[in-house]
Amino acid sequence: MSLPKSNSASSLLPSIQSGSPSGLLSGPSDTDYRRQRLQRIGSCSTPIAQNQPDDETTALRALPSGTSYGTLPIVHPRRASTKSDLWIARRRPTLPGLPLTQSVTVSVPDSPSAFSPTFIRDTLRSRISQQRPISAYDAQLVNSTADTADTDIDVRTNGLRVWYSSFSSIDWLHDAIKDSVRFARLRRGKSIRSRLRLAFDKSLGWIIVTIVGFLTAIVAFLVVRAEQWLFDVKQGYCKTVWWHARDFCCPLPDEYGSLDGHCSAWRTCESGGEEGAVQYLMYTVIAVLLASTSTLLTIYLTASTSFVTRKESGVLSPGFDKNGEQNASNSSQPKRGVIYYVRASFVIHGYLGGRVLFTKALGLALSVGSGLSLGKEGPFVHIASCIGNIVSRVHSKYENNEAKRREILSAACAAGVAVAFGAPIGGTLFSLEEVSYFFPPKVISFYCAFFCAMIAAVTLRFLNPFGTGKVVLFQVTYDKDWHAYELIFFLLLGVLGGVYGAYFSKLNYRWSRDVRGGTWLKAHPIAEVILVTLATTVLCFLNPYARMGGTELVYNLFSECRTGSKNSHFNLCVLDPGDFDHVWPVVRAILVAMIVKGFLTIITFGIKLPAGIFIPTLGVGACAGRIVGIAVQWLQYHYPDSTVFAVCEGDMDCVVPGLYAMVGAAAALSGVTRTTVSLAVIVFELTDTLTYAVPVMLSVLVAKTVADALEPKGIYDLVIELSQLPYLDAKHEYLWSNLSINEVTDRDVDVIRIDRHNTVESLRDQLQSLLNAEHDDGGFPILRPSRDGDGVRMVGYIGASELEHALTVVAEAATEEVRFHTTYTHEELATSYSSWVEEPRQGEHDPFDFSVYMDQAPLMIQSNSPLELLHQFFVKLGARYVIVTDTDGDYEGVIDKKTWLAFLSELEEKS
Repeated sequence: MSLPKSNSASSLLPSIQSGSPSGLLSGPSDTDYRRQRLQRIGSCSTPIAQNQPDDETTALRALPSGTSYGTLPIVHPRRASTKSDLWIARRRPTLPGLPLTQSVTVSVPDSPSAFSPTFIRDTLRSRISQQRPISAYDAQLVNSTADTADTDIDVRTNGLRVWYSSFSSIDWLHDAIKDSVRFARLRRGKSIRSRLRLAFDKSLGWIIVTIVGFLTAIVAFLVVRAEQWLFDVKQGYCKTVWWHARDFCCPLPDEYGSLDGHCSAWRTCESGGEEGAVQYLMYTVIAVLLASTSTLLTIYLTASTSFVTRKESGVLSPGFDKNGEQNASNSSQPKRGVIYYVRASFVIHGYLGGRVLFTKALGLALSVGSGLSLGKEGPFVHIASCIGNIVSRVHSKYENNEAKRREILSAACAAGVAVAFGAPIGGTLFSLEEVSYFFPPKVISFYCAFFCAMIAAVTLRFLNPFGTGKVVLFQVTYDKDWHAYELIFFLLLGVLGGVYGAYFSKLNYRWSRDVRGGTWLKAHPIAEVILVTLATTVLCFLNPYARMGGTELVYNLFSECRTGSKNSHFNLCVLDPGDFDHVWPVVRAILVAMIVKGFLTIITFGIKLPAGIFIPTLGVGACAGRIVGIAVQWLQYHYPDSTVFAVCEGDMDCVVPGLYAMVGAAAALSGVTRTTVSLAVIVFELTDTLTYAVPVMLSVLVAKTVADALEPKGIYDLVIELSQLPYLDAKHEYLWSNLSINEVTDRDVDVIRIDRHNTVESLRDQLQSLLNAEHDDGGFPILRPSRDGDGVRMVGYIGASELEHALTVVAEAATEEVRFHTTYTHEELATSYSSWVEEPRQGEHDPFDFSVYMDQAPLMIQSNSPLELLHQFFVKLGARYVIVTDTDGDYEGVIDKKTWLAFLSELEEKS
């Protein structure tokens, strides 16, 4: 059986249909349809009637062997060619083969009645799940104009890519080459229209980040207003305007602060004559209801198996099943997920989509409003990234280039931090310090991030979410300067913050691994949320500081006690700081709140609802700092003539406890998240001054140093490790000792030999063997015999996704030979490319020539090279795979990114 050869360039151009692939560069077809076509290769039965369901699935469920898509490959020790016992090799488990050559019958039901329930249900389902047409990633690079051959040689050399599937690694080199070719074509035009298109292309990034910043501020405003009302409704409601939160119902006339007095317009259960038990019951019921609703939205709306996408490979894998169990919810992942998504260079379809955005925003308001020990500031980064991902789809420049899209995501992360803390500069630095895979080579990327953060902060300032003219609730100012003797106490706070950060990370990791993941709670996430909410209401209701919202508590702890002010900030301003009887009750209440908040944050962080860790950590650190500040203030009152306090010159308001709270909060957050520069700048922007730069910088650096000494990994790194997600940490340093590249080279990978007869069926069998070995992110080296006949030389490399798509196109011709060819000189390559782009116009294109997908210039390294050089290939160049050759240039093996990550994981365990 042979396929008809096309007679037009349309055989290479993307199709607008999502069903049967119409050419080598057509858009991704339905995953079920691809699976059926590939399984029927070699079958003698009649062709399959296309009966595609309207919904499609991802391939993210666990495989029978226990390794799910995206996790690190299992390391199988084997005897290496060297004396070292460390070996990472690709093993093919003996899995039962699929009935590839058996007949597959697909029944097509009769058309239902126009008004039958079945017809109505199927119609609605089709409308909801209908997808817009998408093309192959590199389809736009196919240009049939002959004069582009000389400048587009890189397209032919580097090969064409169809799409990325979930948890496949990004090929940064390929995407950089593709964008370079695209931009070169735009610059070639000399007409006015071409120049306008070039100008639009240069300004497109600025337009997108402007929209992202504006929309991020709007969503943040809605979340803040909703969270305020939901949090206060547990204790009462406004009698004048029921949808107003308490601070909007009864604002303070002199200075902003939480109401610690009676407000006639705010009605509580006590004001109606009810007992305190009734108020507690209502508080608990509403809190459980809000938290349960949030977790139900998260689990049932954003389960990873529920996302509809055609950009999935591995359809021949035994674990690919539409009826898979629900996996972890995408919107329950806090800011650590965004850092992983952008920096780890892996694709996760659906993680930053519209459904996750809706669930994240609504669920965040519900979860924070329930009073759980979590914050909304961290998830703002996820929300902003969702907006950036959605907006970037408007143009193929970013939609079809994952590397370029991450420039927008980095800028969106900066906007998320800007709306969370009112710190556009800190957000920009956070984007560079924590989110970006590497510092952008172009300064314009840095400017875009700063511009996006500025737009978000300015827009939120005009929206005025708190009614105070401030972007965040706990933005404070101090009119006192710090003194040299206070550096000792700031150093102490840094040590305390580092100790807390290290042990918080350890305890949360063990709780998540042994309790949440090792008991019955693993299968009952809703029950866990309800139990945690009940524990929170029991422990927090009786303590006024623990019962406060996170931002309200931090604001009051940061606040300065001004002489003559009517706002005592819930009695945090001690009337007589020198009297122990006045000091101890306040210190005891703050200490209890700190212990309760710290414990609840350990068991809350990681549950199945939108949650952040910034505000709870700031609250714990601020409590510790406030206690230290009150203690220093008490010492000054008792020893005013001491040499230490001589610089105060008799000023009894010399010590500002709120300043200590701010320093303690920064130290605790640095100890938990291990951020330094961006965190310090965020604190500077919160206080609107650089006066306290030295205390904050000192505490942050000391906290990170102490935390790194006690626990090398921060909370985000530990959670990524617990989830076994493939993540290459560019900041980590490894000790290679006497290991060599031979220890990690995969010599068992299946290859394609061009000197042998390769048919559609044989390549399909090789593809299934690769997927059965759980290497859906891999590919096949294409080899030819060397001229001396003693070895094999590299011809090219073809990815699994590209081979799967190409085989789907020619599935009807199982016995036809598939060809791969290449040229060896630049002149011959130019001629070959010119012929290739002109072939459709001259008459026909061979669908069995898969050379269009072959990377003819893969990144190669000699086997005697140091491991550090190979590591830099993956870290600095962003390589997806590296071919290993011997000193004579003969092929030895391949190392892909996931194999390298597994090697590093075992190396770290051994060290």
